Amino acid sequence: MGTFKIEGGHKLKGEITPQGAKNEALQILCAVLLTPEKVTITNIPDIIDVNKLITLLGNLGVKMQKNGPGSITFQADEVNVGYLETEAFKKEGGSLRGSIMIVGPLLARFGKGYIPKPGGDKIGRRRLDTHFEGFINLGAKFRYNREDHFYGVENSGRLKGAYMLLDEASVTGTANIVMAAVLAEGKTTIYNAACEPYLQQLCSMLNSMGAKISGVGSNLLVIEGVASLGGCTHRILPDMIEIGSWIGLAAMTRSEITIKNVSWDNLGVIPNVFRKLGITLERRGDDIYIPEHKNGYEVKTDIDGSILTIADAPWPGFTPDLLSIVLVVATQAKGDVLIHQKMFESRLFFVDKLIDMGAKIILCDPHRATVIGHNFQSQLKATVMSSPDIRAGISLLIAALSAKGTSTIQNIEQIDRGYERIDERLRAIGAHIVRV
Repeated sequence: MGTFKIEGGHKLKGEITPQGAKNEALQILCAVLLTPEKVTITNIPDIIDVNKLITLLGNLGVKMQKNGPGSITFQADEVNVGYLETEAFKKEGGSLRGSIMIVGPLLARFGKGYIPKPGGDKIGRRRLDTHFEGFINLGAKFRYNREDHFYGVENSGRLKGAYMLLDEASVTGTANIVMAAVLAEGKTTIYNAACEPYLQQLCSMLNSMGAKISGVGSNLLVIEGVASLGGCTHRILPDMIEIGSWIGLAAMTRSEITIKNVSWDNLGVIPNVFRKLGITLERRGDDIYIPEHKNGYEVKTDIDGSILTIADAPWPGFTPDLLSIVLVVATQAKGDVLIHQKMFESRLFFVDKLIDMGAKIILCDPHRATVIGHNFQSQLKATVMSSPDIRAGISLLIAALSAKGTSTIQNIEQIDRGYERIDERLRAIGAHIVRV
């Protein structure tokens, strides 16, 4: 297991460009299974989770040609569906939660899709019901082997379009059902569909391949099934979670940083949430400029003067992946903030490490934490800690870069799962970070 040694307390300065979006990449890569024609994808992030999925696609028989950094042409004209029933697949597919999204395309095109219980972050229960209920609505038969936690759906002939009201606006669930429905016979209507930018990107890509999806960007998708899809070229958006991470980093280290090419129009409420914490953000073209916060940043109270509450919600609400960043940033704000993590019950459990560093945080219950900001009157103290998941890991890294002394973060593979060459990119703007 790798380790980061971080000497905190140094101001950073310069430009940083966000990587391609991890959560979009996991959807888009699975969609190459829907056609035997060539699909070229650019701006692919070079991170563990995405590379695992690319390896899995290769083992399924998908041909690949690397065109340059972040650009690969895929061709799924000789898919080996039998690989799904091997022991190697059970091990490989179980290590990555994003692997669940191969099921929809495989079911639609080949009549079967299997997956072991997927892995990923340990942030609480993450249901798969939405995925499989959607497939069943399209006519597939579901089976589950309880002994080895192996899920499967099968169908003879084409799937049949249907109306469905999703029990939750699951992003991966919506993506999976959409990928199955584009090749189904007839019309599929999905209500309470996820509508985040990455799902919009998937629908746009599928339409460029010949799919007929309307309602993109809303929670009501209508899909007219087609007999086959063709190839396309698609570019992945910049990662909004990484953009939010760099905003938090700039504020906590009181650094002057420009985040390049952020695709402002796809950031939703993210800039405004950080502004509520008192952070100054300037839009310069498609860049975000964050000036040095010499005098800190003051939390804005609610309109009636009550304590600011920041909560996650399905898009276009605030993404749960950035609540950990907001929590860390609040530790040095002037004022108090209530963080309400509604969607995952174990995501706030890293706060004990911040408390060890001197942060004033009250963990009210598994979903809520109250943060009393230091207003930079007291610097966080360096410590030794371990990264429990991707987003907690980057939050602890930001805390360490602002702290007094040298911190150690273990289990950094969790951070590498979601952030590309993060130590190199941070050193380029002045961070004192070493990978051991």
